[in-house]
Amino acid sequence: MDKIINIAMDGPVGAGKSSIARAVADRLNILHLDTGAMYRAVGLTAISRGVSVNDEEAVSALCKEITLTVEHHADGQHTLVDGRDVTGSLRTEEVSMAASRVATYPGVRAEMVAIQQRLAKTTSMLVDGRDIGTRVLPDATIKIFLTAQAEERARRRYVQLQEAGASDTFEQVLEDLRRRDDQDMNRKTDPLRVAEDAVVVDSTDCTFEQTVERILMLVEERIREKE
Repeated sequence: MDKIINIAMDGPVGAGKSSIARAVADRLNILHLDTGAMYRAVGLTAISRGVSVNDEEAVSALCKEITLTVEHHADGQHTLVDGRDVTGSLRTEEVSMAASRVATYPGVRAEMVAIQQRLAKTTSMLVDGRDIGTRVLPDATIKIFLTAQAEERARRRYVQLQEAGASDTFEQVLEDLRRRDDQDMNRKTDPLRVAEDAVVVDSTDCTFEQTVERILMLVEERIREKE
């Protein structure tokens, strides 16, 4: 692609944003930036350093002290904190809840958004998260809001956890998911919402490949419109 193409993908937890975004970006041969991993890295760092994720001032200060970088490898995005690759430790439920909490803090969000916007100015990429279309990339080429019914999102997350050897029950996963939804949609700073010009894609009754194809079609249509 000669022109810079920025695709914003938002949606609730468990909607499959990361895996869908990675597949779409691969098909378009552009970079995929998983912003959720960046907030997870902040949450993980707070936990590992004994900083309470409920202490906004301490977490915001921590965010300014660390150096958070993103590298793109053949197997996808790797997230590093002070040069240490923390990618393999970011997908636990504890880190998920911590990420949802620290993402409510304006100081943390300002640091993360600045990194994301700098990258998007010079590179074609698909960026997924909670506030990409509304806050990070308000002028994105196209905005996608990827969602699915809560029970289906919980089922998908439950299967992932089972495959990873976790002991969480489906009921626990569903409860955690609904709590995350409530946190994300009702936080004071940049809450999860559908951008006015976003296209909503509901994947409840779709396969992974059907969802990828649907988004690719929408992106290609938008690119043609802008030519």
